[in-house]
Amino acid sequence: MTHKHGLAVALLSLATALAAAAQPAPGGYRLVRAIPIGGEGGWDYLTVDTVAHRLYVSHATRVEVIDTEKNVVVGAIPDTPGVHGIALAPGLGRGFTSNGRAGTVTVFDLKSLAVITTVRVTGDKPDAIAYEPTSHRVFTFNGGSANATAIEAATGQVLGTLALGGSPEFAVADGKGQMYVNLEDTATLVTFDARTLEVKGRWPLAPCQTPTGLGMDREHRRLFVGCRSKVMAVVDGDSGRVITTLPIGSGVDAVAFDPASALVFASNGDGTVTVVHEDSPEKFTLVGNVATKPGAKTLALDGTTHRIYLSTAQYGPPPSPTAEQPHPKPSILAGTFEILVLER
Repeated sequence: MTHKHGLAVALLSLATALAAAAQPAPGGYRLVRAIPIGGEGGWDYLTVDTVAHRLYVSHATRVEVIDTEKNVVVGAIPDTPGVHGIALAPGLGRGFTSNGRAGTVTVFDLKSLAVITTVRVTGDKPDAIAYEPTSHRVFTFNGGSANATAIEAATGQVLGTLALGGSPEFAVADGKGQMYVNLEDTATLVTFDARTLEVKGRWPLAPCQTPTGLGMDREHRRLFVGCRSKVMAVVDGDSGRVITTLPIGSGVDAVAFDPASALVFASNGDGTVTVVHEDSPEKFTLVGNVATKPGAKTLALDGTTHRIYLSTAQYGPPPSPTAEQPHPKPSILAGTFEILVLER
């Protein structure tokens, strides 16, 4: 290669990089920082307390609590084996964790983070957990027994069990007494009354397969379902009609909607967040994908600052295959767990 040719190639590469950097980020979002957490073990959902400026992060057998103004860990809720989700009831000053391995819910004080009580659920492997504000109930969605447990948030009393007819994944409340939950194994969306525990609808999500994350535009009654078949399904929250589907990344696990910007976010394990814009309740446009890091498949949206938080870690090589695990997942490197922050 001649000197002139080499210089030309270098200048072309620089021009390409500058052009890429000049391109507007999807929805205006970029990865701006990482908050180191460390430790070992896996992770699942995150939840933001916008009033107290705290981020609750599930991490193996504990919940990490982060100050979102200082971007530092300020506390933890220990002894939550296999914790999946965190639900908050700000009006009651209480928080709740779903502990998948223990089959329990830990109830804690939102100010002090002190544990108030532990509640045994009426199913196996509680996964998602959500607070319904009109009934003042907390619901766990039990992946090992295809049911949901209703708990009175103020007292921790178990009020009932609802059979769902499939393996529940994530759930949202519409703010008016109705709950929605994805059934992962049947590609179905179930809606029920939070007070009576009566199923109101059981809606197929085709062409969506393996639904996971779930978000909602409560004003326009639109549900956003993240599907492992690499689409987001937009569903009418009253009729169950699938309005449209849009392409997203692979390995989605969470979806959130920001009413202020009319943007929908799907966090994907392939290291992207797909951004969709709600042009109207009947029209939705794919904006693009924001680069994150591999494994960052769950997110939480701060509705006040509009920041997006994701959890992930660095990965090492997978262990050797065995008869029980012929396709083992890559190993998580100890001490690398972190929270990624996206900002506009």
